[in-house]
Amino acid sequence: MKLLLIPAILLVISALTAGCRQSSQPAGTTVATDTLRADTVPAPMPLLRGSDIVIEKSLLYDRYTPEDSYPAKDTAWSFHWTKIEEWLAFVENMQRDTTRRWAVLQNYKNRQGEAPLTKRWRRNDYGRVADTLGTERYQSVPLYLPGDTLTPERYGKDGTPVCLDGEEGGFLRLTTPDAGETWLTPRRYLRPLPDSTRFRHVIIVDRGLQHIATLEHASRGRWLVRSMNPCTTGRRLPPYAQPTPLGMFLVQERKRRMIYLKDGSPEHGGFAPYACRFTNGAYIHGVPVNAPGKHEIEYSYSLGTTPRSHMCVRVATSHGKFIYEWAPVGQSLVIVME
Repeated sequence: MKLLLIPAILLVISALTAGCRQSSQPAGTTVATDTLRADTVPAPMPLLRGSDIVIEKSLLYDRYTPEDSYPAKDTAWSFHWTKIEEWLAFVENMQRDTTRRWAVLQNYKNRQGEAPLTKRWRRNDYGRVADTLGTERYQSVPLYLPGDTLTPERYGKDGTPVCLDGEEGGFLRLTTPDAGETWLTPRRYLRPLPDSTRFRHVIIVDRGLQHIATLEHASRGRWLVRSMNPCTTGRRLPPYAQPTPLGMFLVQERKRRMIYLKDGSPEHGGFAPYACRFTNGAYIHGVPVNAPGKHEIEYSYSLGTTPRSHMCVRVATSHGKFIYEWAPVGQSLVIVME
């Protein structure tokens, strides 16, 4: 039985397909009817549904690979292929307009400046300012309603891919693919992606079941599974450890060894090998090595069990190396679901 579409996908597909277009015909020009007739213009390809997606296993990394359904704790867990199919249909549909201009929201470590306070905000259980949807101010991007650029309405998560729609009063207009909403934001918070950008590599992280799958686009409606593995996501444990955020993000950078600090201290805490950052300080990486250790660790018994990380997604180190080498920076999506 097919599961229902992920929340908001049906509502946003029409906005995505209509709200982010660029005309290829300059304003004020006309097209001669004897050279191009309306009835000869090809109709847009129909939107894909999850049931249209074909997923085939063609593993490039095959260590620690579980079955589709496998025992865990006192029950049987399984990969949610129906949910994954819906996400992959969404990824294809949002790219059906090849004239679309893509960008990514960026404010890692507030490098583009701390976002202003939103109209309505609160302090969360970590003591940090967050908007009414729970997105923290730190490392986020201010999103303004069209026609009101004095105070932001909410925050956008670092690493979120967006569609550029133009400029308005010194602000850039964008549409977010997860909700299909139109916002304005200062230019410095957006990094435009090359016109040739296509999202053909997708990493699915299941936060509820603690596993991860990588998939690669083969043709319309057809995707290849490149790896399936257990993982460990972030846990909610104030004041330091945070859950891995849900949503769709872009792989923004890679680090062969990502150095981390001890909780609440500027001291070197260790390193995580083969790290790919996708939002804020969240990376997909191999098994972390606590200082003063220097040798990489291949596997951990905690993978595939319960959340234990500080927002990051831990995987076997050899799997982290595979993702590090397989997923192109700026062209690969990380989808965190549950």
